[in-house]
Amino acid sequence: MGDFSFRKLIFAFVIVTLVWASSIETCNARRGGKHWRQTLNSLYKKKGKNDHGHKKQKSKQEQQQQPQPVPTPEEPIAPPPKGSKFNVLDYGAKGDGHSDDTKAFQEAWADACKVEASTMVVPSGYEFLVGPISFSGPYCQRNILFQLDGTIIAPTNANAWGKGLLQWLEFTKLVGLTIKGKGTIDGRGSVWWTKSILDDPINNEEQLVVSSYNTTLTQNPQVSSSLVGKMPSTKPTALRFYGSFNVTVTGITIQNSPQCHLKFDNCDGVLVYSFSVASPGDSPNTDGIHLQNSKNVLIHTTNLACGDDCISIQTGCTNVFVCGVNCGPGHGISIGSLGKDGTSACVSNITVRNINMHNTMTGVRIKTWQGGSGSVQGVLFSNIQVSEVEFPIMIDQYYCDHSSCKNHTSAVAVSNIAYENIRGTYTVKPVHVSCSDSKPCRDVRLTDIELKPVSKGYHMYEPFCWQAFGELYAPTIPEIDCIQQGAPSSSLDPDEAGCVA
Repeated sequence: MGDFSFRKLIFAFVIVTLVWASSIETCNARRGGKHWRQTLNSLYKKKGKNDHGHKKQKSKQEQQQQPQPVPTPEEPIAPPPKGSKFNVLDYGAKGDGHSDDTKAFQEAWADACKVEASTMVVPSGYEFLVGPISFSGPYCQRNILFQLDGTIIAPTNANAWGKGLLQWLEFTKLVGLTIKGKGTIDGRGSVWWTKSILDDPINNEEQLVVSSYNTTLTQNPQVSSSLVGKMPSTKPTALRFYGSFNVTVTGITIQNSPQCHLKFDNCDGVLVYSFSVASPGDSPNTDGIHLQNSKNVLIHTTNLACGDDCISIQTGCTNVFVCGVNCGPGHGISIGSLGKDGTSACVSNITVRNINMHNTMTGVRIKTWQGGSGSVQGVLFSNIQVSEVEFPIMIDQYYCDHSSCKNHTSAVAVSNIAYENIRGTYTVKPVHVSCSDSKPCRDVRLTDIELKPVSKGYHMYEPFCWQAFGELYAPTIPEIDCIQQGAPSSSLDPDEAGCVA
């Protein structure tokens, strides 16, 4: 019993002590203006402290498990809006005619290429020296406008051209590109023309090998406007389009190209209008507009003065319409040359009408090499006005650009060719239709031909035809009695020609 009473006494003492201590803490808290719950919270927070009041060091594992602060994301930079403009002056172009502006053009194009319906601006009042450059796709956006109001000039030092290039300014694998403006592309070709050769510009096309995957801009050597060194034998085309869809060229002038002025190769949907070419009549191989492997082409309201064909239509072309063209000086409008070195050529559905030609070598012409294959069919030359043209009407299946060429029996077949309303004056021979013995020309039709001689010191010739079959639908001046009526005994086999009409 004694032990039990003593334990009760000790227990009561402990209870009293605790009550007294808590009352003192509560009073101190109230006296200090603190609520007691805050004191308890502070006690809970002290659980992380040791007996000496120092913070406990966190273990490596705890530090790794603790979440890291999330960085504040930077606000993304918005891409240029559709239709943005990129001025070459903003990329460092000087436009003084002496500084090399090639890099500025490359960089401006690289940015314009990324934006749909963007505009690359070449402003007026400046002369930009630009070396060989490729404005490349295929990853560029659609409908880019190349606004050309200034002048672009080619370098005349040989170092800029290496061992020789086939083009100077090139646009490849683009959709909806337009080159527009009042500006000029000046090839300054006189430094190339001093070494004149007889090669037709078409003859070098086999050298052109284009890689489908080479779409990067290459680093060009420093160019200069001064004449340095001997120019390479391979002469460049001034402006070339390759593998593009729905391209337009309007308003601009190309002058003095080393070789062809404007070329379309493997293009579908081509529009050229209000466009000019200006080069001397004795500048060698300077075709105005050159078409190859291209279809759905419209060329109208253009002025073409050059040293070779005003318009040259080559193999692989179909659905070509040409009208409202002033041609001269030059070599007229030609289909060909086709079939060189035994190659196959296919040309079809070509219309050339409402043309004025002055002081040209030929008027409207088809020219093919011996030994070739394929066909030219479905051609209309209509409403052609000629003035002092040497050979206004010509089909030549024995074309040769050298002093002599080897004879062959095979030939590119020519059929369904119409000449309508061809009028004016000639200086050598009004009609020259020379067809192959093995593949005579078929369905050649002449209507309303009125050609009168103008003496310019040349020997004058009468109309000439060989193995040409077709019809005369109206009286002609002069009389053309060498076209054979009907069809040849050997008819054209479309399968043999290997062309789809």
